[in-house]
Amino acid sequence: QVQVVESGGGLVQPGGSLRLSCAASGFSFSRYTMSWYRQAPGKERELVATIIGVGLSTNYADSVKGRFTISRDNAKNTVYLQMNSLKLEDTAVYYCFVHGYAYWGQGTQVTVSS
Repeated sequence: QVQVVESGGGLVQPGGSLRLSCAASGFSFSRYTMSWYRQAPGKERELVATIIGVGLSTNYADSVKGRFTISRDNAKNTVYLQMNSLKLEDTAVYYCFVHGYAYWGQGTQVTVSS
């Protein structure tokens, strides 16, 4: 069955970096568009970044453009989110989403704090 497992979250100071990973299984990974979403306390879940199946096209929320990079390794069935220049407002639970299956991972906590 479809499964994704996020990892790489943690506590980081403002201006720091983290790389999130989402390991997928149970489906033909390279064929599917993948996204990262996030949800901060008391706020709705929001789309952060999306990458299409072959990885030639990406798009980002305005709030993360120029700071975050989504990528994928179809040989490893993994999608990544490189987060640089982190801000306090990036604090959230980050979720991996499989388009087509509408499947969510369990999330990984990212906390940006001094």
